Amino acid sequence: MQNHTFITLPVTDGSEMDAYVAMPEGAGPFPGIILLQEAFGVNNHIREVAARIAREGYVVVAPELFHRTAQRFESAYDNMAAAMPHYHAITQEGVTADLKTAYSWLQQQPNVAGEKIGSIGFCLGGRISFLANAVLPLSAAVSYYGSGIPTILGEAGNLHAPHLFFWGGQDTHIPQEQVQNIIEVVQAAGKDYINVVLSYAGHGFNCDARSSYNPDAAKEAWAMTLAYFENKLK
Repeated sequence: MQNHTFITLPVTDGSEMDAYVAMPEGAGPFPGIILLQEAFGVNNHIREVAARIAREGYVVVAPELFHRTAQRFESAYDNMAAAMPHYHAITQEGVTADLKTAYSWLQQQPNVAGEKIGSIGFCLGGRISFLANAVLPLSAAVSYYGSGIPTILGEAGNLHAPHLFFWGGQDTHIPQEQVQNIIEVVQAAGKDYINVVLSYAGHGFNCDARSSYNPDAAKEAWAMTLAYFENKLK
């Protein structure tokens, strides 16, 4: 397999899901990471994130969450309207099947240490990473400015790994009251977590293709993310 390529995976509901795969150099075995997209698809930014993680010694798979309504969907960051029909069409049942498919693929790879798998997601993917931590026996899970997490907070009691949250203190899409409620529910469920608010950053601060990109916040959060993965997965 090429170091960076799309593959097609069968999902248990009969659908077929494309996923982007990034492999590190060497034989491994390596930990695995499920990388979860924003609403704008498995686009160039997400593929670049996959490559960055792979260079750190992880096998990365980024499933296309909109595959039931659009294959290989991508939209520009200033065209959220194009993404909304697909965003609203996803279901928890369908995404859970997608996550289990990605997890099973990682476990089947000869260069993956199957007991060392984590997830990371951004915006929409931040919510799905939270779900992944509940429905898969993950060793690590990260959510960057996860939108819509309140809709699946009922899963908090099922979290497997200590969840790492990143939020922008200037995020106009996710108020700090919502962040506080999420943390209170996770804490009440008796689950471990790490909660990081970058007070000077807005929504999407990690993405250099967005106007809200904040290089300082991105650098700080990325360093913490890599340290967390190193601690939990290696």
